This record gives sequence, structure tokens and C-alpha cells, in this order.
Amino acid sequence: MVINFPVLVLNQSYEPLNICRVQRAVVLLYQGRAEMLEDGTGFIHSVTQDFPVPSVIRLGCMIKRPRPQRRLTRLEVFHRDRYICQYCGRETRQLTIDHVIPRYRGGQHTWENVASACVSCNRRKAGKTPGEARMKLARPPAPPRGNLSFYIPYHYLQSQKVWHKYLPQLKLA
Repeated sequence: MVINFPVLVLNQSYEPLNICRVQRAVVLLYQGRAEMLEDGTGFIHSVTQDFPVPSVIRLGCMIKRPRPQRRLTRLEVFHRDRYICQYCGRETRQLTIDHVIPRYRGGQHTWENVASACVSCNRRKAGKTPGEARMKLARPPAPPRGNLSFYIPYHYLQSQKVWHKYLPQLKLA
């Protein structure tokens, strides 16, 4: 159903704020609280009017909100590593979290010690360090860069190509 399509909401400064549904975006547009930057496909029909389905909207006033610290979660690690195994370089949705220095050897559960790994690479590495397993990390793990204060689900990044120009900090290809 068209009213359930996702819409990227930008702040007045074009900073990504949120993802809402078409129904909420049309209400914001109708009330004059937002402007449509990109239209999606189709129209929503009312008794007296037709409204284009928005894909990207920008709010008319600046919304200030605190910048939360990124929490160390599985999804955030996968997002930081762009859903790529850090050992073999394969892009996949079947990823696991690998502790570069295993926890039983004193490795911490920190941004600098966790990496995305496919199931086969994680099994091959097992409880060893990358050097002992003769495996090399594509890049050393580090805290994520950028100030993106919300998570954009992977399937939206793949299906909503028009959003890419409004999300430069993701460096999408």
C-alpha cells in the first residue's frame, strides 16, 4: 500500500532526521510544515485533491536534538563495516560479530576489537587471533565516523537510490 512507503525526513539544514511513512509526510506537507524535495511514484487520492507520494521531504523549521553516542550493537557494527566480511571481503547479510582478540584472552567488547565476519571466516578463525589463524583484517576496527544520529536499514539503502544524494556521509557507491 502506498501510504506505508518510507519517506526520508531532512532537517531544515538538509541533515537526515528520520524515516516516516507517506501518510505522515503528506500531513506535514499539507500543513505547510515541510516541502517535498523528491517525489516517489504515484498519487494519494482524496475526495477533492490528489497528492503526489513524496520520497524525500525537508522540514520548514530547524529541529535541535542532542547527538547521542553510537551504541555498540550488532547492527551498528554491520553498518560500520558496510555488511562486508572483514576477513574475506565478501558482502553478505549472513554476518557474525568477531572479537579480533578473543574475549577469553582478555579482548574487550569495544569498537576497536569487534569486526563483521561471515560464518565460514568466523569458524576458521575460531578462538585465535588473526595472526595465529593466518587471516588479515581488511581494515582495523575503529569507532564509526560521522554524525548520523539514526540508523537507516540496509534494505532502504538498496531500494531507495534517490536518498543517496541526501546521505553523503555514508559514501555509497
